[in-house]
Amino acid sequence: MRIYCLILACLISFYSQAQRVFHIQRTQNPPKIDGLINEADWYLKNPADSFVNVSPNFGKPASKRTRVWMMYDDEALYVAAKMEDDPQKIRKQLTARDNEQRQDVDFFSVLLDTYNDNQNAFQFTVTSRNVQSDVRISLSNQRDYGWDAVWESQVRFVEEGWQVEIKIPYISLRFSKEALQQWGVNFNRFSRKNNESAYWNPIDPNVAGFVNQFGNLDGIQNIKPPLRLSFLPYVSSGYRSAPENGSRNNEWLRSGGMDVKWGVNESFTLDATLVPDFGQVISDNTILNLSPYEVRFQENRPFFTEGTELFNKAGLFYSRRIGLTPQGYYAVKQTAALDDNIEVIKNPGVTQLINAVKFSGRNKNNLGIGVFNAISSSMNALIRNKQTGVTEKIQTAPLTNYNVFVLDQALKGRSSITFTNTSVLRDGLSPDANVSAFDFALYDNKNMYALTGTMRYSHISGDEKQDGYNSLLSVKKVSGKFQFDVNQNIESQFYNPNDLGYLQAPNEFTSSANFAYKQLTPTKNFLTYSYSVGINNSYLYTPFKWSELKLSASAFYFFKNFWDLTLVYESKPMWQNDYFELRTPGKMVRMMPWYYVGFNGSSDSRKRLFVGLDAGYANTRAFSNSAFIRGEFNLRYRFSDGLSFSIEAGGSLDNGNVGYAFMRESNGDPIIGRRNVRERTTVLSGNINFTPRIFMTLRARHYWSKVNYEKYFLVDDRGNWVDRTYIEGNDNNYNAYNLDIFFTWDFMYGSRFILGWKNWLPQDISFDGNRYQGYLKNMQQSLIQPQGRELTARLIYFLDYRKIRRIVKFKKA
Repeated sequence: MRIYCLILACLISFYSQAQRVFHIQRTQNPPKIDGLINEADWYLKNPADSFVNVSPNFGKPASKRTRVWMMYDDEALYVAAKMEDDPQKIRKQLTARDNEQRQDVDFFSVLLDTYNDNQNAFQFTVTSRNVQSDVRISLSNQRDYGWDAVWESQVRFVEEGWQVEIKIPYISLRFSKEALQQWGVNFNRFSRKNNESAYWNPIDPNVAGFVNQFGNLDGIQNIKPPLRLSFLPYVSSGYRSAPENGSRNNEWLRSGGMDVKWGVNESFTLDATLVPDFGQVISDNTILNLSPYEVRFQENRPFFTEGTELFNKAGLFYSRRIGLTPQGYYAVKQTAALDDNIEVIKNPGVTQLINAVKFSGRNKNNLGIGVFNAISSSMNALIRNKQTGVTEKIQTAPLTNYNVFVLDQALKGRSSITFTNTSVLRDGLSPDANVSAFDFALYDNKNMYALTGTMRYSHISGDEKQDGYNSLLSVKKVSGKFQFDVNQNIESQFYNPNDLGYLQAPNEFTSSANFAYKQLTPTKNFLTYSYSVGINNSYLYTPFKWSELKLSASAFYFFKNFWDLTLVYESKPMWQNDYFELRTPGKMVRMMPWYYVGFNGSSDSRKRLFVGLDAGYANTRAFSNSAFIRGEFNLRYRFSDGLSFSIEAGGSLDNGNVGYAFMRESNGDPIIGRRNVRERTTVLSGNINFTPRIFMTLRARHYWSKVNYEKYFLVDDRGNWVDRTYIEGNDNNYNAYNLDIFFTWDFMYGSRFILGWKNWLPQDISFDGNRYQGYLKNMQQSLIQPQGRELTARLIYFLDYRKIRRIVKFKKA
């Protein structure tokens, strides 16, 4: 037994340290992409073989054999793979594009590090149902699923299992103009029946990084980066009807525009969108926000999610700033609400984007360059005085220019240095903004320790000129079972990146440390498990005053039946000094100590029925009956390989919530209140996949929050609460409802037709909280209220300049 264990340990060590080499061959006879793998050229070189299990049993040979062949010519890279298995046990769920993760389907991936910088890569994945997924991978294994390339694939089922052929045109890659190419490469096979992920070149979970653990691709010579020029013109039409001021505002929607992709040279690409229309995106998860901080919403617009990893590296680019609701929109609505003589004729709720451009890439010296520019138009509202008949145009947003500039130098190993600049330029007297940042990440030769940090400077011009800075320094142990990070962050009083970035609050001095133990290989009882503890101590930076201490701990267990469980503990054990809750500079309120315990877990996602549960309990010793209870469950049932539905339902009850309520009209002093806050959310989602290229998604969401104030307090100069008389009329009963249905047909590579239907409850519609007190009654009222409705159709067509040119030459001949 000891000898066996020693041999196994040696094998694991060999697999995790040796870097394999794949020798590729040039072909004069490009294969037909039909999944048959019957061309003789495939078999002129030995295949990639002997895959290694990475999860759930790292270091062991893969349970089923996988063989991969590669060829190339002047136009494309070709990949063929044979996955041996019992055909009856291969999982074959139909999914939407870029959605193979956690689905009941097997898949195969080829991964290419075309600059061999150990940090960036392209991933092309094909499921057993020939559904494609493409991803751009950057440092720390960050994945950009918004990136969509044009490539071909075909799958076949055979007696020995399943097999796939792939064609990746060079127009879908970026690489330097060198006679001899040196690329990194890896292959991944995922078998859903046993959740086995096997790689050709092993990915050691105890080693930091992902791309740095690829093998080498040897033999690509004398290929030229092609002219990468493509056009994606679109036309869209639709009809929108929305309730407004007791009637309905109906309008026909007509739009047309174009996306352009131009490979300026072998390394850099220009992406432009002209007259974009982002109507067909999933609705935001709006909530009743009682905190002093802005809610950060997810970006769902394709242009701002695809190929933006370079612009997002410094964390200064929050793309939702572009095309947001005009700043003066709500002021116009409030003016009309306060004056019955004012009628709003037009008040656009979304800023029109004129165009946006991205220029990005990486040269042969591993210098990444990114330039982003977007221009939004001036927006105007039109109001009319009912008595005089006079109309007035009010500017709600100026003409605005948004810019991001990035230089990112990849160094040896996983190290890098990055310079980022963002600027927002506004027409007229509106203030402009500029932020510059220098970031670095330095890793030792063994990829065991890292020193990371940033230095940032912000400047806002105008009548209220402001300058600020931010610095962060971190020391980390990033590999091995025991890992840690120690961090020091400083944000000056007037540091403000929020014209194009996102920061909840500046003026903080924060020290933090986190320690973790990670067992990432199987033990007797677990596939993996980990423990972590953290401490965070914060001060107000100017003037330097203590703010809060936060402690945290967690434990994660991944069981051998593929169930998982996470235990969480958080605490602020001392009275905190909150300098932001009162929304008044220079004012502080003392907030209660509290603790929270919770857990979340889920069942085996391979099963038809999948269940997840998340729950927690919190309390404070400040006063009695102050418990906070939350719970959420999600249930997904897969009816067939093409049909699945899920429901997420959750809520919370907070009996001890204390926070800002309103300002005193007499002197502007902030008033806080103790309140009971109830929240409920239900989300119903469905996926219907008719073919690998035709699918429909459905998502309905209802959110309810009810706030009842029990008591109000003044706040003295030391932040203490002082009893005051109760004031009626501040309770809140808030509902949000959205329904999004999209039918998508990818009728040709790169081209698609989308039919969309949206329903929503206008945000200015509210219900009597005393009359409708329960969640179900509020949901019912939300559904029967006048709804906004929108039906849209969009056609997007992919045009490749090279193919157009070949067709024109052929017709002339």
